[in-house]
Amino acid sequence: MKHGQMDKHSKSMIQIFSLSYFSRWIGMKGIFFLFFICVMSCNKKQVSETSHKMSEYKGEIKPEIEIQTPHGKVVIALFDDVAPKHAASFRKLAKEGFYDGTTFHRVIPGFMIQGGDPLSRDPSKRNLHGTGGPGYTVEAEFSDLKHERGILSAARSSDPNSAGSQFFLMHAKSPHLDGQYSIFGKVVSGMKAVDQIVNEPRDSKDNPLKPMTIKMVFLSQEGSSSN
Repeated sequence: MKHGQMDKHSKSMIQIFSLSYFSRWIGMKGIFFLFFICVMSCNKKQVSETSHKMSEYKGEIKPEIEIQTPHGKVVIALFDDVAPKHAASFRKLAKEGFYDGTTFHRVIPGFMIQGGDPLSRDPSKRNLHGTGGPGYTVEAEFSDLKHERGILSAARSSDPNSAGSQFFLMHAKSPHLDGQYSIFGKVVSGMKAVDQIVNEPRDSKDNPLKPMTIKMVFLSQEGSSSN
């Protein structure tokens, strides 16, 4: 073979070798890249799961108060170790009968139902529903708990320390409330009643057209209702 042909053949061999080496190099890089992505993804999942677990209530869930509504009973437990001032205030007002005859005056599907305003007893003052209170306020007790479905939290004005008697029960998860409102309990049973209340026909202020009147009853240790 001629010298020129040998050079051409050698060049072809060199090109083939170079492409083969480059392909192997890219292949190894790809494997390492995929491995890196997998590790990072797994770590992220672990962190996410850990964060979720840390946001869950770890204390004892003790059914304590039964909220009687037109759509059935809602049983709640209070978190004394998370928000002791709010839990104590709610318990005190419930024992005094403060909440009896009040209504859930604000209901928003996919969000929450709100009650606890003494002014809501008077249907002629619908324009004032949501503005009343017990005559005192409770300081904020924010925590890392999340506003998940069924959570009991304290309503307030723009002032973090303005909570009073009004409360709300979460109909659905609402992360934008986390760390901004004081969670002090949760629904143990009766979310079906919450689902029905939140879907009641309502006016432009989300106040149900039919009064969703409530009465609170404390549960005995055996789980039966007692006044």
